[in-house]
Order: sequence, then structure tokens, then C-alpha cells
Amino acid sequence: MTDMQTAKIVITNYHAFKLREKVVLAKGTRAALSGHGDGPQTLETEGQMLARVMPELMSCGPITVINDEAHHCYRERPDAEQEKLTGDAKKEAEENSEAARLWISGLEAAKRHLGIRTVYDLSATPFFLSGSGWVEGTLFPWVASDFSLMDAIECGIVKLPRVPVADNVAGQPEPLYRNLWKAIGKKMPKKARGEKKPDPLKLPLELQTAIDALYGHYEKTYREWEKAEVGIPPVFIVVCNNTTNSELVRDYIAGFEREDENGVIDTVQGRCSLFRNYADGGERLDRPRTILIDSSAIESGGEVDKGFREAHAAEIEAFRREKAARGEGLDQIDESEILREVMNTVGKKGKLGEQVRCVVSVSMLTEGWDANNVTHILGLRAFGTRLICEQVVGRALRRLSYDVNEEGLFTTEYADIMGIDGLNFSDGPRVAPPTPPREVVQVRAVSPERDHLEIVFPRVQGYRTDLPNDTLAVDFSKVEPYELTPAKAGATEVTMQGIVGEPAHITLEHLGQMRPSEIATKIASHLVMHKLRDAGEAPKTHLFPRAKRIVRQWLDSDRLILTGGTQKAQLTYKQIADEVCDTILHALTVGREGDAVIRAVLEPYSPTRSTMDVSFNTSKATRFWPRPDRSHINWIVTDSDWEAKLAKVIEDHPMTRAYVKNHNLGFEIPYLVEGEPKHYRPDFLIALDTPEPTTLIIEAKGFRDAKDRLKAETTRHQWVPSVNTLGRYGRWAYAELLDPYRYAEDLDRLIGQTVGEPA
Repeated sequence: MTDMQTAKIVITNYHAFKLREKVVLAKGTRAALSGHGDGPQTLETEGQMLARVMPELMSCGPITVINDEAHHCYRERPDAEQEKLTGDAKKEAEENSEAARLWISGLEAAKRHLGIRTVYDLSATPFFLSGSGWVEGTLFPWVASDFSLMDAIECGIVKLPRVPVADNVAGQPEPLYRNLWKAIGKKMPKKARGEKKPDPLKLPLELQTAIDALYGHYEKTYREWEKAEVGIPPVFIVVCNNTTNSELVRDYIAGFEREDENGVIDTVQGRCSLFRNYADGGERLDRPRTILIDSSAIESGGEVDKGFREAHAAEIEAFRREKAARGEGLDQIDESEILREVMNTVGKKGKLGEQVRCVVSVSMLTEGWDANNVTHILGLRAFGTRLICEQVVGRALRRLSYDVNEEGLFTTEYADIMGIDGLNFSDGPRVAPPTPPREVVQVRAVSPERDHLEIVFPRVQGYRTDLPNDTLAVDFSKVEPYELTPAKAGATEVTMQGIVGEPAHITLEHLGQMRPSEIATKIASHLVMHKLRDAGEAPKTHLFPRAKRIVRQWLDSDRLILTGGTQKAQLTYKQIADEVCDTILHALTVGREGDAVIRAVLEPYSPTRSTMDVSFNTSKATRFWPRPDRSHINWIVTDSDWEAKLAKVIEDHPMTRAYVKNHNLGFEIPYLVEGEPKHYRPDFLIALDTPEPTTLIIEAKGFRDAKDRLKAETTRHQWVPSVNTLGRYGRWAYAELLDPYRYAEDLDRLIGQTVGEPA
């Protein structure tokens, strides 16, 4: 005991091992002093670094080292093959290697100058990381005692994690929210040309529904904690893959400010009311409820990244004001110190982070983060190994209370977790059987011999709606119903289950509290602001009252079908609102018989193409020579045997003057899916043998889903009437063939209807 009392202890961060500049020289000064030599040595020596980091130990003998979170401290495997990583995974591996290199180099310097008696490594995840040269997740060979996370869960000394085990999305091999990133990673908003940053309201639908679902359960937990007078709120963590996506999620959840076309700053309220950083009047709250944290930048001890600092400037200033209000000095305190204090005091009464409810994290929250009031985690990044999963899940597993109940046991505490699945391991590379090369042929127009069979078509890039006399008339009976399903918007019923304990059933029932009038107002506003105006024109705000009545009429009609627990409030998601407005716009178009209310906007530099432009090589085996009196091009290339059968039916029909398979033809129909522009490529174009030039667009479809219905509606109610209004490309029509066993009969009937329709 006497020896223990004489011990000298130094606690430091491994970042301190980095050699620092003793003298800061400008670039020009350094170049002048260097001349043709190496220049002045301004970096610390190893001895100077150790004297700065551990001055108390410089006169001692060999030291004992205790490494906390020691899975970051290892020597890289020297003969390892370079890992084939890309994107965020490659960046993370490089950061892991750099951290391990710095840490182990610092200890080696201490060994050379002071000597090291023993090193004790402590880690909840004693595995090699990516970038180490070892297989990620390999247990350190020097592990002496292993008490795994699973052991801790089974013993009840941590919270019991619950993950999705079932939902109501059919046809999925696993629950959608179990591995959410796989479904949404490629759908995350990208910055459009001319935009400062992507639109937070365009998050993927599955993500918006996941946030709503998990937040609804958080809301119940929050009320229970209020009732129990816990004194601090439960915390909801979102773990993102990078700063851009973390900003988007933070803004979507907590609200943001944006500048409209007139330069007026407008506040967009966050989707989750308990996480909002803005009051109902639009002013910022004095104490932010949602914070954005880049723990790697904060813990490094260096300056916070400029982009991150700008993204969080308002919250930093709010916490700075709060420190001043507490009478705490602000001298020498920078942004990183303020954010570090907020992060490290989440859930601690009387501290800066006391009332934080939501933490949006870049990559991962630092190891050792000891908040014990985390109840929900949403993972929005790739989780490839159990190591990463355990590190992230561990942020939620500290118990709120370690007091035993009347039975002498801990009361069960739960952490509900979505988007983190550590069980998806690859079973290693597989060798594919060799495939012999196929014959390559050139597909081209046969010119000039068959130029009389040329099919000409417009290249439409969009649509413009004209409203004569600025009146709105609708006919919903002529448009297809809009069906909102979990398959489209994301799971609405999720069962969360741990290895033991009670399950939790998460639904979207709380969204039913949104008033129909509020839903109609938001959709009508989107209709007037984005659909009933042309680029550069002021919105026709006088149409809003009528637009709102039409939206209410549609909401109450049989044209809206909600299935699988979906809610009308989900129609206000920006992407879905965009599709709803297009549906209503179709009803406006067909509701004004005799008025040319929709016009095609053609590509400005290449408004027209034809079969004359076809020229490409293909090795597809599903091809055949068409009749020379029916096709301008020399090959018909199909995607299936059914398409080949339909091509023969079209070719032999007596009303077919010429036809072409839409393969590398360049014929596309623009439409919107979830607010994002897409292009639809129908299967065939048929030039009919009629006095007036008439072209029939044919789509062959077996199973027809919501996206297929959207394509058909756009073609039928926007593309066809808008092109016919131009009057320069003859007459166009559209037809779908849904039964492959009735291609001949159905095609004959549809051609008869097209020829019989009035021009």
C-alpha cells in the first residue's frame, strides 16, 4: 500500500505522441532557410515529446503502461496484402492504420528512453481493425481474459439490445430495418448542380419511415421517463457514415434554415418534435436538443474541421452563451473544447449536455463515452463486421440504474436498435465457372434500302402545364388509384426482440394524430409551389384555396389506398408528396377535356431522333433478323423469350408499317419517382399503317408494381397528350400488354382502339 501511495500516474491521449513543431515557420521563411539543404529541424525529438507528455515520469525507471481501448494499438502486419477497399471503408482503414501507428510508435519511444516493465491492454472489442493487415475481427493473440458482450448481456449487467426480427414488408430475406444501409445507401441525396448542399427533405422513403417508427417508440419512452421523474431525457443516437449525411439527418430531425428565391430566410421545422432545435415561432432554442458530433475530430485535440464547424456554428454559439450564463469563463475556450464538453456531459445533471435528446454522430462516438441514458440507436452506415457492430451498440448499453429490485435482481433495461446487423459475413471468395465469349454483331439502320421504314420520335425532357383562365377542374375517375404500401415507404410494423426479455412492437400509429387539414395544406402548397408554375415564374398563390379543396377531395376519395399500416401523414414526405401531386396533376389534365393544358418540353440541342441513329455492338443471344419490310434496323435485340414472341406478333400484324425494339434507341419518357427524375424506356414502337402518321408505344409487362403504374400514368396522361399537342410528330398512343398468352388478341384489340380513336 505504501508503494501504491508513492506511484506517479500520467493520464494522456495517444494523440499527444505526435511530434509537434517547436517553431512555426512560414512556408517562404522555411524555404529561404533551407536553401539547397534539409533546412532547420523544427520538430520535437522523441525525448522532448516524452518530456511534454509525461514529465513526472522522466526521472523514473521502467514504467507500466495501461492501454484503454487497446484495439487501436497494435503493430501492423508487415507482409500483408493490401486490402481492396473503396470509399468510406478505405478512409476508415487508413484512419485506423494511422492511429495504431502513432500509438505504438509513442510506446516504442517510451521504451527506448524510459523502459517499459509491463503493458496491460484493456478493450471490450480486442480484435484487429481493418487496415491492420490481419483479417478484420481476428482476436488479438495476447488476450488473457475474454468476457464478451454476449456474456455481459446474458448476465444482465448491461441493457438488453432489441433489434428488428420481423416486419410487414413482403419478399425480404431479413427485416428491412435490420440492415437499413443496404436498402438506402445508394439513394441518399446528392448535391445537385447549383445547390450549396443536398435537400434534407429528400432522404430515402425507407429512412424517413424508419426515423418515424423509431422516434414514435422514443416518444413513448420519453413520456415514461417524465412520469418517473428521471430528471434527464433518454437519448436517441444516429450513427452516419460521413459529415454530409449526418448534416442531412440532423436537419431533417431537428429543423434547418434555408433561403428562398427572394432571399428570405425561412425555418423548416424538424420532423421529430421532441428533437427540434427551433421554437414554434422559428427562433432557435437557447439549448439545442439535437447535436451533431464528429468525435474523431474532437478527440484528436486539433482544430475542428472547417466544414463541420460551419455546420454546427449555431449550436456552438448556443452552448457558448449557456456557459457564459452559468458564470463559467470563456477565455481560451475554442469550439472543440465546447463540443467535447457537451459530448462528454450528455445525460449528466447540471452540465452542458444535460438536456440533449438526440446525438447525430459522424462515423462513431468515441470509445469510453459513458452516457447511460441512451435508449435508441439508428445506424446509417455499413456495418461489415461484428467488431464495428459491438462498438456502436455498446454506446447504448450502459444501464441507467444498477440498483437491485425487491428480488435482488437488476430491473431489465432495453436499448432499441435499428440499422445495425453484425451477422452478415461473407463466406469468402468463390471461383466462377469460365464463360466462353459470345459472337458480337453490329446493330444498325439498313440505309438507304429501308429508309422508308424509319421511325422518328421526339426527345422530351419535361412537361409544362397550362391552365386556361387559371381554373382547376379535376376528374379522379380517369386516373389510377395511388396505393401507399410498406414496400414503397418502408416497414410500418416492426417487432424488436433481444436474446431474452420482452419484445417491443413499433408502429406508426402516432402519425395518425396529424390533422387532415394539415396534410392537405402541405400537399396543396407543394402542388402550387412546384407543379403549377414554370421555371422562373412566380407561384400562383391565388390557386392555393382551390388546390387545397381538390387535395382534400382526393384524400377522402377511393383513389387513395393505404395498406399495411401506412398513414396519411406519410403523404407529406417530399418524395411521396411529389408523386401525389403528379397524380392530382393527371386528374387536372384529363379533367379539362378539349383544352390543351399540357405541353412537351423538348431537348434544346437534339429535339428529335430516329431509327437512323441506331448503331451499336451486342453479344446478346436473344436476337433475330426481322422481316426486311417491317424493320429499319438489321437486328431485333430482346431481353427475354416473351419479348421475342411479342416482336414476332407485332411483325406479322397487318397494321404494322414498321416497328423497332427500344434497345439503345434513345427513346425515353421522363417521370418522377419519389421526387427524383427518372427515365422510362418502353419496349416497342410501332408505326401503324394509317393515313395519318400514328405511332403506338407498347409495354409488355407480366407483374405490374407501383412504379410500373406510375410509368404508365405518366406516359398516358403527360407524355402522349403533350407530344400530340405539339402537332409535329404525328399522332401517338400508348398501350400495355399484361398477359403473354394473349399477345396476339390483345394487340389486335389495342391497335383497333387506337385506329378508331378520334384524332
